Amino acid sequence: METRTPRKERTGIVVSNKMEKSIVVEVQRRVKHPKYGKFVKRSSRFMAHDQKNDCNIGDTVRIMETRPLSKNKCWRLVEILERAK
Repeated sequence: METRTPRKERTGIVVSNKMEKSIVVEVQRRVKHPKYGKFVKRSSRFMAHDQKNDCNIGDTVRIMETRPLSKNKCWRLVEILERAK
């Protein structure tokens, strides 16, 4: 029997929770510029499924890759690491 490949996990900050059972999480990463060598911040936005609707804007959360749930949503909320102040 084949083992499943480990699913991707990301940690980011909730930037929108206006949808029903959905959140938008912004994940920041640092990338080295190819020519100049300076580390530059890059960000990606992921739509994630929030089953209980308990995330608020500014929360730090962990999300995990899952099967496609809609046209844009293929991540789900694993846990809330830190609540917004």
